[in-house]
Amino acid sequence: MAEIIDVAVVGAGIIGLAVGWAVADGKRKVYVLEKNDSFGQETSSRNSQVVHAGLYYPKNSLKASTCVEGNRLLYEICASNGIAHRKLTKIVVAANDLEREKLEALLKNAAENGVGGLYLLTRQEVKRIEPNVEAVAALYVPSTGIIDVHGLMKFFLGKAKDKGAEVVYRAEVTGIAKERDGYSVTVQDSSGALTFFTRVLINCAGLNAGKVAAMAGIDLKKAGYRLHYCKGEYFSVGKGKSGLVKRLVYPVPLPEVTGAGIHVTLDLDGRMRLGPGVEYIREIEYTVDENKRHLFYEGVKRFLPALALNDLAPEMAGVRPKLQGPGERQKDFVIHHEEDKGLPGLINLVGIESPGLTASPAIAKMVGEIVNELL
Repeated sequence: MAEIIDVAVVGAGIIGLAVGWAVADGKRKVYVLEKNDSFGQETSSRNSQVVHAGLYYPKNSLKASTCVEGNRLLYEICASNGIAHRKLTKIVVAANDLEREKLEALLKNAAENGVGGLYLLTRQEVKRIEPNVEAVAALYVPSTGIIDVHGLMKFFLGKAKDKGAEVVYRAEVTGIAKERDGYSVTVQDSSGALTFFTRVLINCAGLNAGKVAAMAGIDLKKAGYRLHYCKGEYFSVGKGKSGLVKRLVYPVPLPEVTGAGIHVTLDLDGRMRLGPGVEYIREIEYTVDENKRHLFYEGVKRFLPALALNDLAPEMAGVRPKLQGPGERQKDFVIHHEEDKGLPGLINLVGIESPGLTASPAIAKMVGEIVNELL
């Protein structure tokens, strides 16, 4: 007879680990299944490590609400548990009067999303806080910061285990069958294939969330769950130029750009990097094209003219699981109990890209509430 558990979470990235913590209660039998050798090996470890404020996302969207709540929760978690972070703040810079108007629209959108403390800076005020930045105006964002993502994931992992969750690596889900009162899940591990029964199945598979949803019986096209892989490359800044700025510097996002545009970030050691770029790809791969150095340089030189082309070096790349394809409007997170599709007990999390890191504790809280209603 197959083993029977209460909750299976597919994926041990930052979302899966946070969800594992939220659904484990010391009594339920909870598995977190990860196909890789360890946790957070994909999107969770290949990003800007930024704690976002929530100013870019449409009002009443899941991206907006979970980002704003997650921002608050993350800082509380970090402060209470010794997780390295720095609330560096951020400025979004305008190069001309048209972009200044867009800053005012961003400020209004942020206020509608409940993001507090933002205000506009004049050219002189920008120069006072960031002497090397050129801008006619900027939006000051006090709640943006950076975080030790690996440390945060270790915290979520430890909390999930403390509450009884078992995290199983090298365990790839290869089959899901709907049964009465739950799901039969087949997993391939080093010893072969094994099957167990779970009352609740939570899909936190990140880049593979579409595949897992389809395996469970979801028509991806009909549900709007088809994912697009969007690669983001980063270039590091060397030659002593990391000290050019003290905070994160973003351009005004352009309508045709999928994301916030190439921006300047700092890590916890003070190293500067530029990115991420935007490139839709068919297959997941993480090479960085050194020939794009000029593209990244052009992306920031208008507001950081002290930077030189030869200051840049290829660093790393990440891949985001986007629901929106090239040229499409921004699409929201999918966090949905699939009872309306005839699949009670299946909870899909699809398209959890930026600001997924920031939103992780809020997303986990939301999923935990759904599970509490089911069990």
